[in-house]
Amino acid sequence: MKKEILLAFVGGSGIYEIEDLKNKKWIKINTPWGSPSDKILTGKVGDKKVLFLPRHGRSHLYNPSEINYRANIYALKKLGATDVISLSACGSLKEKLSPGTFILVDQFIDKTFTRKKTFFEEGIVAHVPMSNPTCRLIRDACAEVLKKLKIKHKKTGTYIAMEGPQFSTKAESESYRKQKIDVIGMTNMPEAKLAREAEIRYATVAMVTDYDCWHKKYDQVNVEQIIKTLKKNSKNAKSLIKNVINVLPKYINKRKDPAEEILDKSIITHKKNWNKRTKQKLGVILKRYLEKN
Repeated sequence: MKKEILLAFVGGSGIYEIEDLKNKKWIKINTPWGSPSDKILTGKVGDKKVLFLPRHGRSHLYNPSEINYRANIYALKKLGATDVISLSACGSLKEKLSPGTFILVDQFIDKTFTRKKTFFEEGIVAHVPMSNPTCRLIRDACAEVLKKLKIKHKKTGTYIAMEGPQFSTKAESESYRKQKIDVIGMTNMPEAKLAREAEIRYATVAMVTDYDCWHKKYDQVNVEQIIKTLKKNSKNAKSLIKNVINVLPKYINKRKDPAEEILDKSIITHKKNWNKRTKQKLGVILKRYLEKN
């Protein structure tokens, strides 16, 4: 039996809209955690409905630490998103990962420290596993499309999430390189963690814009340099969007991803002890769990 798929894209720096959607509509969504970064764009590519959320807002109003990650993920879940592809600008920590390269991230290191990172608090506790934080099925679909489009890419990679909004010091950058980390960014944590808690399959397409500051030829990272590469990456990302929508179902229907029912073995608080207000607040996230349990 084929699963119903509703793919959502979260657009990072330089990706604020999908222009070629049919039946486009921006929808305002309210959540128990406040407002998401912007209205959510709905529309169709061919006969398939998709969702799109600009992570920083269409006018790029929110820095990485100001983004309401909980509201963003909850809003997408509320609209029925089953899968999220994060399209995110990043810095490269390896010579061979030159600007313009797309990395299909399979591991994260979370160095953020000021952000709310869970839905499960105030009387309902859950501990979701994060050993494999992104969905291999989505990554495989993206890899097929990127190969077809002849876009330079790497099928796996480790992404370190820093707090920002400042860029790294040289000492920090060199330290991350010694750890053999591939790319550095500011936004995919706690986004990936919250998607896991919401039982949404999640994948990151990290698009290299620069060499951070470790590279001798590019030791002063600045926004002006990054914007030039962002424009090229944005064009390639939109080509990926148009094509991956039709490719994804054949991968998703091959097998189940653990994220789909992750709460069955993650909620530690017994239902009889749940805080009623928190249960209501978690509404759409707990819906499948409660129907099964």
